[in-house]
Amino acid sequence: MSFLEIRNATKSYGAVKVLHETNIAVEEGEFLVLVGPSGCGKSTLLSMIAGLEDVTSGDISIKGRSMNGVRPADRNIAMVFQSYALYPNMNVAQNMAFGLEMHGVPKEDRDKAVAQVAELLQIQPLLDRKPGQLSGGQRQRVAMGRALVRDPDVFLFDEPLSNLDAKLRVDMRTEIKKLHQKLGTTIVYVTHDQIEALTLSTRIAVMYGGYVQQLGTPKEVYDNPANMFVAGFMGSPSMNLFPAKVAVENGRAVAKITLADGGTGTLPFADGNAMAEHDGRDIILGIRPEAITDEDGADRNSNAIHRIDARVEITEPAGSDTFVVTQFGGKEVTGRFRADVDVKAGDTFPFAINMEKAVAFDPKTEERIG
Repeated sequence: MSFLEIRNATKSYGAVKVLHETNIAVEEGEFLVLVGPSGCGKSTLLSMIAGLEDVTSGDISIKGRSMNGVRPADRNIAMVFQSYALYPNMNVAQNMAFGLEMHGVPKEDRDKAVAQVAELLQIQPLLDRKPGQLSGGQRQRVAMGRALVRDPDVFLFDEPLSNLDAKLRVDMRTEIKKLHQKLGTTIVYVTHDQIEALTLSTRIAVMYGGYVQQLGTPKEVYDNPANMFVAGFMGSPSMNLFPAKVAVENGRAVAKITLADGGTGTLPFADGNAMAEHDGRDIILGIRPEAITDEDGADRNSNAIHRIDARVEITEPAGSDTFVVTQFGGKEVTGRFRADVDVKAGDTFPFAINMEKAVAFDPKTEERIG
């Protein structure tokens, strides 16, 4: 049995089911991120793990013990909220020690735990300050410190970085990752930010419409999306998705695409035999921007780089890269070119496409087919 196990868990409010049968097993020391757009059910699931919401059906267990009907205070979990939820009338040390005090931990042990965690988070100089005297990043560290002193079985993070500015968010992301590597704690982390999900997690559960769309490592979810929602949601810029038709030429399956000038481009599949059975089928082809680049920037280790000359619609310099937009199948497609490539809107330019990275989806079901 897993350290944290969610079995067929559902949540309904009256006749409205907001979380459908959900099954996730989390091993001790894992960093699981629940990611998805607003209203997908991720925060509801986190609240069910915490005991803030009842499970309508199914079961959630921690260390083999069912949590159904167990009060939040008796679950040995610690939660870090988006709003920090610090007591304004208490200083930092008092905020961190409050949960221990409520559980009857002696003052000497409370002080020792606070001192150890304050050193770990490098907030010793803040212990006598009130929350109103702290920056957003400092408040978030204190909120994390309050969770850490408890030494819980599971840490739950509910969008903890969403109130921070962009630079501080990146800094805190690094701190949380370092903390997890150092302590080896079990973490369930909710975010709508897919970059946070990819950088922090050991595994990701991508959620949409109350369902887990895909559960896997960051690499699995990024490279092999289970459906078009996952493909379009994960990654920045997101995966290019455009219509194509499978054809077989000289015994090998290729994707035929319509170019902006009305011409047809041909992209041989890396595994031509597997896709040959779909001869004549309309598909949605998915290729990430980094797999569409200039010829000199293409992956030298790939045996499936294919060139298509296409008209450039837009160029977007982005410092280390230049994003170049064209059209395939009537859809805008973004390529990630080297920064020093001489390309401009209106040019007909050779796009190097790595078909080892291409995936195919069914246009009707939106599920992966290859």
